[in-house]
Amino acid sequence: MMLRTTRSLSAKQLPAPVLFLVGGCSMYFGAGVAVRLFDQLTPSGVAWLRLLGAAVVLLAWRRPGRDAWRGRRLVLAGVFGLTTALMNVVFYEAIARLPLGTAVAVEFAGPVAVAAFGTRTRRDLAALALVVLGVGLIVDVRWSGSATGVVLAISAAALWAGYILVGKRVATGGNGLDDLAVGFAVATVLLSPLAWGTGSVWGSPSLLGLAVGVGVLSSVVPYAIDQIVLRRVGQARFALLLALLPATATLMGLVTLWQVPSLSEALGIGAVVGGVALRSREGTRQDERAPAEPGTDPDPDPSSRSASR
Repeated sequence: MMLRTTRSLSAKQLPAPVLFLVGGCSMYFGAGVAVRLFDQLTPSGVAWLRLLGAAVVLLAWRRPGRDAWRGRRLVLAGVFGLTTALMNVVFYEAIARLPLGTAVAVEFAGPVAVAAFGTRTRRDLAALALVVLGVGLIVDVRWSGSATGVVLAISAAALWAGYILVGKRVATGGNGLDDLAVGFAVATVLLSPLAWGTGSVWGSPSLLGLAVGVGVLSSVVPYAIDQIVLRRVGQARFALLLALLPATATLMGLVTLWQVPSLSEALGIGAVVGGVALRSREGTRQDERAPAEPGTDPDPDPSSRSASR
């Protein structure tokens, strides 16, 4: 009974923005762990180790059945995993050549494009404008660095948009977490040449442990949450929710490092929250009717559902 209640709370009753904040905290904590690897490994090597760690943990956790490893389902999972992995590899290479704020701002063009194509009403447009303004205020954009870095950041933006579009198909297929595990396994094999930049890790258990930790914190937790949220909301609203990530990073800096946000960052967080809240009002009913995750009871007790309201 306790397990059923916990699953129900996590999959159904927590609002999508709250789930996103949890995933964002995990992702940025993982990024802090990854910093310890950058001095000894290439950016692509770190990204591949993150992928490997996530694949191993997901496969051990989900243990996908035979159907997940064949046919169109395997192809879709492989495309999703490869898109996600390349997004991370390209972004890591971009931030090695550009200021972090610049790379984040350029990469966010991908979700903005998805949200823009999903704009149907004036409320949608206003929400998108607030989110774009907010991200611009939060991110410290400094246009310096190499042209290669800019190209890489634009590529990361395109891959991020692809992640949303393909991830939505995987999520609504009913086996999102299993296919996420398969996709990461496929991507790990296809991108195995990147392992050449990870030689020093294999002789150091502590570094290898950090690599697995990065995979869990930066991939397993946030991408598993993405699969839950993608089943509940449309692509456009999901893209806007992604704006909570830079806001979360700023708040994490305040809580963990006592880095007080500047006035522009505080205004940016307010704009992002306002934009997400404005767009979320329209999607509330859709979220309540969304299907439950596989393995959960969508309505274990109808009477308890009415009582909880």
